[in-house]
Amino acid sequence: MRWAVDISGRASALLLALLVAHGQQVVYVPGRTVNRMTGAYRGEGKTDAKDALVIADQARVRRDFAPIETPPELVSTLQLLTGYRRDLIADRGRLINRLRDLLVGICPALERAFDYSAVKGPVVMLTEYQTPAALRRIGVKRLTTWLERRKVRGADTIAAKAVEAAQSQMTALPGESRAAKLVRDLAHQLLALDERIKDNDREIHETFRTDDRAEIIESMPGMGPILGAEFVAIVGDLSGYRDADRLASHAGLAPVPRDSGRRTGNYHRPKHCSRRLRWLFYMSAQSAMMRPGPSRDYYLKKRAEGMVHTQAILSLARRRVNVLWAMLRDKRLFTPVPPVTQAA
Repeated sequence: MRWAVDISGRASALLLALLVAHGQQVVYVPGRTVNRMTGAYRGEGKTDAKDALVIADQARVRRDFAPIETPPELVSTLQLLTGYRRDLIADRGRLINRLRDLLVGICPALERAFDYSAVKGPVVMLTEYQTPAALRRIGVKRLTTWLERRKVRGADTIAAKAVEAAQSQMTALPGESRAAKLVRDLAHQLLALDERIKDNDREIHETFRTDDRAEIIESMPGMGPILGAEFVAIVGDLSGYRDADRLASHAGLAPVPRDSGRRTGNYHRPKHCSRRLRWLFYMSAQSAMMRPGPSRDYYLKKRAEGMVHTQAILSLARRRVNVLWAMLRDKRLFTPVPPVTQAA
C-alpha cells in the first residue's frame, strides 16, 4: 500500500512516524500540486474529501513524488533548534522596531544616536533612562559610572552621545511618561531575548558538532556552526540527492530552461525550491568572498566578466555546492588548493 500526504511538518509527525515504523511507503504531494490539479476535476467546490481524492489520484498516477522518511534524532533536533532560532530572531526584530517607534515619540535625536540592534550598551541604558530630562539630570559622568557598573563596553562614549542627544531637545512630548515605561519594558524584554538566543545558539553548536560531518562542513570558509546546522537540518544525510546538481536544483541555484519553439537558451531561476537552502548557500558564499582565497578569486573573476554583485555571489554559491558535495563524498576537509588525483 502507498500512502500520500500534503503536510510534512510537525502536525503530521505522529502519523508519519507510525506509518514508517510499520514499513509503509509514504510520499509527499506538495500543496501547490493539489491546488493546481483541483481545477481539472469536476465541480468548483473545495472540501477535504475532494482534496483527499486529488492527493490519492495524483499519488497513483505519478511516480516522481519524494518519499517521506522519519529523520534521525540529530536531524530532528537541529530542525527544532534552527526553527526556534528563526522565531527568536524575528521576535527580536519586532521588539527593536517597537522600541525605536516609541523612542521617536520621546526624543528623535536619542532614537537616531544608536543602532539598538547591534550594540547592547544603549539598550541597557534604556532600562533606567529613557527621557531627555532624565538623561540631562544624571549627566555624562554619573551615567558613565552607572553603565560601567553594569559592565557596558564604551560606557563613556555611549553616555556622551546620549546626553548630547538629550540636550538637543528641551520640550517634553505628549505621552512621554507612559512611552518611557513602555520603552523600559521593551528594553528588559530585548536583553532577556538576547540571552535566550545565546543559549539556543550554544545548544545548536553542541548538537551540530556531534555530527560526524560537522568538522568537514565547518572547514569550508563561510560555513560556521549555525549555517552548518541549518544545512544538516534541511538535507539530512543527503540520501535524497543523486548528485551535486540535484542539491543545487533543490537550492534554486540551477537555472531551468523556459524554451518555446525557436526560443532556446532562455533560462530562469526556479520557483519551486528551498528558499532556506538558497539563503544558506548565498550567505556562506558572501561571507567566504570577503576573505582572501579561492572564493574571493572566483567572485572577482565573475565580476570581471560583467556580472553584478548578486549574480556573482549566486554563481559562487553554485560552485560551492559542488565543492561541499565533493568534500562530504570523499570525507575530506577543505583545502585552498584542490587535491591532486593520481591516475590508476
